[in-house]
Amino acid sequence: MKWNEILVRYGELSLKGRNRNLFVQRLRKNVKFQTKDLETVSVHAERDRMFIRAEDESEIEEVLQRLQHVFGIHSYSPIARTERTDEAIEKLVLDVLSMKDLTGKTFKVEAKRADKTYGKTSQQIQQWIGAHALRNYPELTAQMKNPDFVLHVDIRRDAAYISSEVYKGPGGFPVGSSGRSLLMLSGGIDSPVAGYYMMKRGVALEAIHFASPPYTSDLAKEKVLDLAEHLSKFGPTIKVHVIPFTKIQKLIDEKIPANLTMTVTRRLMMRIADRVREERGLLGIVTGESIGQVASQTLESMTAINAVTATPIIRPLVTFDKSEIIETSEHIGTYDISIRPYEDCCTIFTPANPTTKPRLDKVEHFEGQVDFEELITEAVNEREVVISTKREKVASFSELL
Repeated sequence: MKWNEILVRYGELSLKGRNRNLFVQRLRKNVKFQTKDLETVSVHAERDRMFIRAEDESEIEEVLQRLQHVFGIHSYSPIARTERTDEAIEKLVLDVLSMKDLTGKTFKVEAKRADKTYGKTSQQIQQWIGAHALRNYPELTAQMKNPDFVLHVDIRRDAAYISSEVYKGPGGFPVGSSGRSLLMLSGGIDSPVAGYYMMKRGVALEAIHFASPPYTSDLAKEKVLDLAEHLSKFGPTIKVHVIPFTKIQKLIDEKIPANLTMTVTRRLMMRIADRVREERGLLGIVTGESIGQVASQTLESMTAINAVTATPIIRPLVTFDKSEIIETSEHIGTYDISIRPYEDCCTIFTPANPTTKPRLDKVEHFEGQVDFEELITEAVNEREVVISTKREKVASFSELL
């Protein structure tokens, strides 16, 4: 038996009312992007569901795997197509059932008659197909509430379609339907998980990473690019802005009191991120911070860091326990990349006793004694831009001006 098609159900998109079509078209574009290398695949989107067709059955199997990474999908099912004659439909029903372990299983039939000219009503189709299944598989039991599986029969103008498997989709909204933001991607466990949750709510991402060679290695940067590439499985390619941060970090270490260096470092990172965000026309800055996890993530520290910008700072993990973040990172496949033992710039020049409750007036006083502006501009202009999925270095930003 051959699976001809996949039925995609939207779920949360159905709540979007008059805007639903915009979300559906974005989902269609994302599905087409995920399957663009599969030669026989075509995608047709309707208001309440989507159909993905392929002439090559192996490509259907590949699409079933890839849809696990497409946000905006509630569930999906492989379906088989046949002629609309009674004999052809009955044969296909038995073929579909023959692929399942039916011993002791319960089922029900749900019929949808898109073509109202078909000779049987939906209720008649359900009774007919249910009786046909029970005659041929007496080990089955009909059960209307919470059956082990549902046999779906869909009568359309061109053919009859049968399915019996339902795969759970990742939910959320299609990536790109909720704007674009800049993810501060450190290389640790938290920030890629934050990026994942933003993408699940429909936000397309670019990423920014701060590198301090020779204190940080090329392997640390490679880890970040691997994380961005992995996150790109869930949406469009992620462009990574790699910021040369060594000069700024050394100046902070020389000029700022030790207990405030961590706060000032984060503030300057945020100022640079905001410059990049503005140039790229992005709407927010995303971090992997969680309240109280480290000294720079207390409410007092966050207040001092936020003060450098009016841009929304989005913290999807702000109330998560570390164990919850780790569990998600393992689930989405970023954990093994994040734990590679290569230091990022946040772990160098770390003071022994950073303040957990920095006073904003005190931070601004010491920061104001040092002219960072020229170095900030230099770092923004000399950043390296990398497209994650192709590992293609675009250029340093100054070469693009």
